[in-house]
Amino acid sequence: MSDNQYDDWVPIEGEIISRWFKEVDPESPLPEYPRPQFKRDAWINLNGLWDYIILPRNYGKPASYEGKILVPFAVESALSGVKKNLKPNQNLWYRRSFELPEALRGQDLLLHFGAVDWKTQVWVNDQHVGEHRGGYTPFSFEISKHVKFREENEIVISVWDPTNRGKQERGKQVLKPFAAFYTAVSGIWQTVWLEPVSRSRIARLFMIPDIKNEKLTLKLTCVNTKSEDTVTAVVRTSDRVISKVECNVDENVRIDIPEAILWQPEKPFLYNLNLSLDRKGEPIDAVSSYFGMREFSYGKDENNIPRILLNNNPFFMYGTLDQGYWPDGLYTAPTDEALLYDIEMTKELGFNMIRKHLKTEPARWYYHCDRLGMTVWQDMPNGGHEFYGIFGYLLWRGKLKLRNGRKRKAVKNQFYTELKSMIDSLYNHPSIAVWVPFNEAWGQFEARKVTDFIGALDNTRLINSASGWLDKKTGDIVDIHKYPGPAIPDLENEERIAVLGEFGGLGLSVKDHMWNKKFKWSYKKFSDMEELWANYKIILEETKKLIPEGLSAAVYTQTTDIEGEINGLLTYDREVLKFDKAKMSELNKSLKF
Repeated sequence: MSDNQYDDWVPIEGEIISRWFKEVDPESPLPEYPRPQFKRDAWINLNGLWDYIILPRNYGKPASYEGKILVPFAVESALSGVKKNLKPNQNLWYRRSFELPEALRGQDLLLHFGAVDWKTQVWVNDQHVGEHRGGYTPFSFEISKHVKFREENEIVISVWDPTNRGKQERGKQVLKPFAAFYTAVSGIWQTVWLEPVSRSRIARLFMIPDIKNEKLTLKLTCVNTKSEDTVTAVVRTSDRVISKVECNVDENVRIDIPEAILWQPEKPFLYNLNLSLDRKGEPIDAVSSYFGMREFSYGKDENNIPRILLNNNPFFMYGTLDQGYWPDGLYTAPTDEALLYDIEMTKELGFNMIRKHLKTEPARWYYHCDRLGMTVWQDMPNGGHEFYGIFGYLLWRGKLKLRNGRKRKAVKNQFYTELKSMIDSLYNHPSIAVWVPFNEAWGQFEARKVTDFIGALDNTRLINSASGWLDKKTGDIVDIHKYPGPAIPDLENEERIAVLGEFGGLGLSVKDHMWNKKFKWSYKKFSDMEELWANYKIILEETKKLIPEGLSAAVYTQTTDIEGEINGLLTYDREVLKFDKAKMSELNKSLKF
């Protein structure tokens, strides 16, 4: 090890890498505040180089470590500096130290994890502080009783991830990647951070816009409060105060938003919100946030056709299937600028929606969608039977009985737990329009019950209960997949909104911008960009014809190439756009009511 430990970190070579890896600072990777919709001023970023070791599961806590890993990049990724596979019979161990200033004494201290895949155990100064199961949502532990001030503290973390050998939600991760199944992501893959907070504080916030009555309802959860404590909410634009309300801590806050400016893709207006928890007229906790006044709903157009409505107007959604993989960081974009790039490019290409497919993203991704005006369909990452996705087509054709790997009560309960956690953590983002619990029958079970469960958690968005294949006649949307397509669902006796949840998949290999995979996967391959564009134009013109027949949304596969898949608009390293931007934007924007 050199005198400067950061000199020893380099991405592991072997495949293509994105241009943003040069901007990764190993001393402070991803330094941006990780939770823009619930922000406090004081926080400590724990991203950076940690000690790590991979050991058999039956070993206890390690006495020593084998090297350094760059958090928050998964151990399988090039940017971790490790690029090793974690097997189901192994645990991945992390360790790092930190110091706390005396000024923080007397406050609670929250240790936050954006996401860790999959089962996480945490110790602080040899004291076990908690366990979490689930690979896609944030969690935290209160650790103030276990820390020391003005001296070194130690965090130790153990992670177990069975990947596709388990039944847990895992998206498209597999231990042996092939075709449309990708490299596993294990361990810490989002920001780790410390937050000093008042013992009496605002713990949760749900924001519900009401555009008809020009009001915003705040459902707050405050902890360790006294009966005389109050909450003050102030709504601002960039230059003035819109509303100010004070209420008791146990009341829902209802705020007037006069002459509300509605959020929409063409004008994604966001209001600023400041909250304070007050005691005897003095603030003891303060949180800043933002919101958009908008409404997604079900309705019918002038021809009595079911449509997606945005702010009570029919709104055709045309977007990309976006799986959020990176050649160097896998689930984790190298920088915030890289995270933003995919959204900006999608919008510049004339799309107004992204279907975030079989994974979640850090909160900052949704923040960028909120402020740029990109609507989002959010998938629940799939789990269940290891090979279910492969045999789904046979099931769809009635050649195979349902084997979803969800027979055990504990597996089902874990799905509901993770689903609720995902919805709760993303609830306030105005960009999210649709929840998608199941994709192509992978791990699908109790579709009606799951739909009702989502509706009880969130009745402000639409539910696409099953995207492709195994429709159980529930939810707001009927969804088919057709490659290369296009196609429209059978609308006879159908009162749900008709969408084409996946189509396209047009492939083009671009030399020197692909992973070194012999098998290149796409639904249809072309030899050059001219041929690719000609065929894209054909399927889009055919899609346009389906709109007056009842089609209300379409999702093109996909934003970027991924590993062995070559059906992206962009190459995997984001260096080559396979289409003329201006021509594609003009054509894409022609898909409307």
